[in-house]
Amino acid sequence: MAVVLEAKDAGEWTYRGEGAVNLVLAYNGTRSDFVGKVLRIQKVPRNGSENGNGYLGLTNQECVLWKEVNEIVSAPTREIAQHYFVQHVMCPLLGPRHVDAGISIQVTQEFLETVESNVLSQRPAWRVDAAKVNPLCVSVMLMSDHSMFPLGMCKEACSISVEIKPKCGFLPHSEFIAEDNAIKKSVTRFQMHQALKLNQGKISEVSAYDPLDLFSGSRDRVRKAINNLFKTPQNNFRVFLDGSLIIGGLGGGADTTSCEVGKAFEDSLKHVIQAEEGMRTQYFLELISKTVCSSELLNRLLEVQKLDTTDIEGAIHPYYNVISQPCMVCGQLDKDQSSKRYNSLHSMSMEESLKIVRDYLIAATAKDLSMIISFRPREAGNVESPYSIVSLESTNQSFDCKIL
Repeated sequence: MAVVLEAKDAGEWTYRGEGAVNLVLAYNGTRSDFVGKVLRIQKVPRNGSENGNGYLGLTNQECVLWKEVNEIVSAPTREIAQHYFVQHVMCPLLGPRHVDAGISIQVTQEFLETVESNVLSQRPAWRVDAAKVNPLCVSVMLMSDHSMFPLGMCKEACSISVEIKPKCGFLPHSEFIAEDNAIKKSVTRFQMHQALKLNQGKISEVSAYDPLDLFSGSRDRVRKAINNLFKTPQNNFRVFLDGSLIIGGLGGGADTTSCEVGKAFEDSLKHVIQAEEGMRTQYFLELISKTVCSSELLNRLLEVQKLDTTDIEGAIHPYYNVISQPCMVCGQLDKDQSSKRYNSLHSMSMEESLKIVRDYLIAATAKDLSMIISFRPREAGNVESPYSIVSLESTNQSFDCKIL
């Protein structure tokens, strides 16, 4: 029998966090089919129309864009179309080991409205002002809670996970970037957004994190990136101990790691990192850095991000080709400027235009993904493991490790 979540079920789901598009809830009830799971629920802008209506499928133009993936085009709702996008587009690019597409389950409007009310006080104020749960969705995504290892696989619950949002890991060099916007070629997208958020009052301090460090492949630069993420977690660095958040913001807070928070974090590591007090945090960050350096995921992620070869300033022109409308960008320029810089984009075939727009959207998705790295201390004498094994020489420990 198909599962349908109703208003009476809402109390069993607790706020885990959110991004710009989705709200994430973790299950805290006793139903065996939901234990160890999270829900991803679509949001819509609070001050706009609910064009994210879960009842609606893709537009005709979107169907043309994704015509090569029949599952996406034939999906009855946008939520299910997004599920197939992850399954059939992102999964092959990043590798099935690193992507969880989840499964779609039905929900009632009453469930969504009750969830919205239940989590309201836990959400950051600026997130609340910007968006709300989309009450018109008919389905949500059920996914494994990757902040924990499956239950029953070790005697003691002592898994620790770090969620990192790497952001865009390269500087664009598109010929279509206007001279007035040349700063894009020397300052990362993340750093520019930091300046904007500070100006808007969304953060109190600019992060020293530089995505170029994390994607560099250099052990020293990766360590620097992880340390800077720890110092200013914001919504880009979160740590969970046995599924409970111990550092970072639930939906955008935690600008800086204070001395008090740092001390509590150090203490929480005592069952994970076997070191004297004052050294556990340093060794844990070292463990993360080593794992990131040895993983193939960031390299694959960067390759997908670099599918954006034209920047938005170039991709917008093929977009107007695709929707068969006069280009509004060119309409704001004189004819000489327009023809010199953008004529080649507007003279492309429809297939060429579709490819640029498709690649831009795929790359944009890759620029805003999260990666979750989970560790569990290995028990002495336990040789077999379905997971990768990472050694921390500083403490003479080995850990089961999974990366998603």
